[in-house]
Amino acid sequence: MKKFINISLIYAIAAMAGGVFYREFTKFNNFTGVTALGKVHAHLFLLGMLVFLIVALFAAHNDLMKFKTFRAFFWTYNIGVPLTAGMLLVRGILQVLSLPVSTGFSAAISGFAGIGHILVGVGIILLLVTLKKIAKNGECAH
Repeated sequence: MKKFINISLIYAIAAMAGGVFYREFTKFNNFTGVTALGKVHAHLFLLGMLVFLIVALFAAHNDLMKFKTFRAFFWTYNIGVPLTAGMLLVRGILQVLSLPVSTGFSAAISGFAGIGHILVGVGIILLLVTLKKIAKNGECAH
């Protein structure tokens, strides 16, 4: 349980840093439009901090790491969320600075962001499968 609360804390700190960066970077560059930077904060808070707080609650009554599907969730998800947030950060910085990028580079950013989102989606399915196994086996303490 403590491990998952610590991970949640790391995502919360990263989310706050992302929010401060968004606010200060756009203000410093006199940018007033919509940018992907605004989504970094929310992605890290909701997909990172909140999900791992919920996982911590389940971990209080279950040994989640004994499930292969949970271990797969853990690694897949913790690669997907930072990858997604990182690509939002890159895209947002390019938008704020109005930097011209090649079509190939833009497609690469979108591709990596897409891979991140796919990993997050697969991770969520793996987590739900794990929780279904716990419910089916009646392993959740009452």
